[in-house]
Amino acid sequence: MKQTTLRVGGIAAGLLALVCGLGLRAQDETAAPVAVVPSADDPSILEAEVMPRVMSSLILDIVDAGDRAVAVGERGHILVSETRRDGWRQIEHVPTRSTLTAVTAVGPRVFAVGHDSIVLRSDDGGLTWARKRVVLFDRNNPDPRNGAPLLDVLFTDADHGFAVGAYATLLRTDDGGESWNYVDILNRGDAAAPTEEQLAQGAAAPSLDDDSWNFDAADLDLDEETDPHLNGIARTGNGNLFVVAERGAAFRSLDGGATWQRIQLPYEGSMFGVIGGAGDHVLCFGLRGNVFESDDLGSTWNKRETATELSLMGGATGADGSTVLVGGNGIVLSRSSDSAHFLATTHPDSAVLSSVLVLGPGEYTVVGETGVSFFQP
Repeated sequence: MKQTTLRVGGIAAGLLALVCGLGLRAQDETAAPVAVVPSADDPSILEAEVMPRVMSSLILDIVDAGDRAVAVGERGHILVSETRRDGWRQIEHVPTRSTLTAVTAVGPRVFAVGHDSIVLRSDDGGLTWARKRVVLFDRNNPDPRNGAPLLDVLFTDADHGFAVGAYATLLRTDDGGESWNYVDILNRGDAAAPTEEQLAQGAAAPSLDDDSWNFDAADLDLDEETDPHLNGIARTGNGNLFVVAERGAAFRSLDGGATWQRIQLPYEGSMFGVIGGAGDHVLCFGLRGNVFESDDLGSTWNKRETATELSLMGGATGADGSTVLVGGNGIVLSRSSDSAHFLATTHPDSAVLSSVLVLGPGEYTVVGETGVSFFQP
């Protein structure tokens, strides 16, 4: 995502520029941003419009929700299909027009997240939706997380979940998404952080004669993002958590998300997604076709050959142990098992693919910049 100072680069620009349409970086704080109340005509709280060509619009993620598959995308569009391969229809009365970037399901309960820090919940497998959270950008708020888009979501059961997003945003809920708390994934502590009252009063910004405006070499070091975008989150078979981010940053938790350790991948580029497997197996994928795999939650890594430099945006596993990754120019990488090599095919649209649902051996439903489609190599 980030090459030097830009957040979007290469093949990822097509999707991530839309996902991350962000402003300038502000000073870091660890207190929760103060929410701006949306006006009655703000798109974040308006119902998504029913569109005649929604099936070919930008769709960013897809999940199996039991009785049907659910796909989400731009302008608050939510699509469902009982067959999971055709017969897609748009859900009406979705309570936002914000772009939805990710979706997950635990039984019939489905969660979608996206721009404006939006969180939606469905309790009937994606047929009806309620808005549980929205935080609009406030240019007077110095906290970079205010209004930041959420980029992925994970629930360990119907009540306990996490959402990750731009500027090191990590949110946690323990009541099914009714309330969310910020988690200090960077372990900065809150000794110097302003309170919410101070933020509301504009007290977070240093004065012109405050030494905090002076930066040392560490502050200006571009080798490591101080508050990297968190792009994906996964849970392993052992119940541990793993988050991938930009510029090779990653984070792991051995205690259910209570504490986090930052680690560095053996690649300085961004990872756009992660898949958790048996034990503490994780597979990370991202910029320029890079795929890294670990069996010990990131203590050691193996690079997997993909024979492509196209960025990989989404991935999934099948019930048979297969793995499928999708990305730029319609690339589809698949392998039958963890020990097999990835084989490459191309979707006929040659469009950027953002996510995939494995239906069976060699049968996939893919989503991306040209909508949703069934694909059988």
